[in-house]
Amino acid sequence: MLVVNAFESIRTKLLEVITESPTIKTFVLDCGGDFEFKTGQFVEVGLAGVGEGPFTPSCSHYTKNPIEITIMKTGYMTEKIHQIRKGAEVILRGPYGNGYPLEKFEGKHILIVGGGVGLAPLRSLFLTLVHDIERFNGITVCFGARSPEDLIYKEQLKEWTKIKGVNLNLSVDKVPKGQKWSGNVGVVTTLLKPLELDVENTIAAVCGPPIMMKFTSLSLLEKGIAPSNLYLSMESKMYCGVGLCRHCTIEHYFVCKDGPVFTYDQFENPEAIWA
Repeated sequence: MLVVNAFESIRTKLLEVITESPTIKTFVLDCGGDFEFKTGQFVEVGLAGVGEGPFTPSCSHYTKNPIEITIMKTGYMTEKIHQIRKGAEVILRGPYGNGYPLEKFEGKHILIVGGGVGLAPLRSLFLTLVHDIERFNGITVCFGARSPEDLIYKEQLKEWTKIKGVNLNLSVDKVPKGQKWSGNVGVVTTLLKPLELDVENTIAAVCGPPIMMKFTSLSLLEKGIAPSNLYLSMESKMYCGVGLCRHCTIEHYFVCKDGPVFTYDQFENPEAIWA
């Protein structure tokens, strides 16, 4: 019997650091060869002598090397990651968890809704879908940020609007003095209200801060999206990645092993999952 070491890691080289916003950076890593993952899965990113944390690659799963991982500075570990420079060694282990079941998405219209750094795993999903866009009945993207300055992937978003079959919608919660913005102002759910969707043939994927995911989910269910077609990416609750620390338990699930991608109907009490 083949035993796979869940803690096996590889050492990668940091090729580039891209500043996306005041608190978010994208790290481009040379894995020394092809790195296989499925969009929606996550990896543990570590620095020797510092620690590690779970993050979802933000590139398409068709991108084998280098790969990109977008990380928000939120605490000790992520602050240390934000301090590294080109040429640094970054340790990866994984991938872990499940990904999006793209075979179930074929022939459907895909609605992607994200907020903040939740755009990172959704960028991976979007780029993977676009690679085979002829397999899907169009893609609608709704992304939100706290302010224009906090919106990530700014230059790439401009290119996405040019892709045939893609409908891109952006919003910011507010426009502070000195920042420029000509688009929608309001939380991301305000982008959902005017959307005309064939709900019987639409699959939605949501990722972002818990409060945003909660009200986005409720809005989509109200519009008629089936709970079984509403996919939630729950990686914010993870830590060890292999179900040992028990930090990520939701109901009877381990997010790291049974997720991080779930459908809304998998939960017995969906109202409680945002706590």
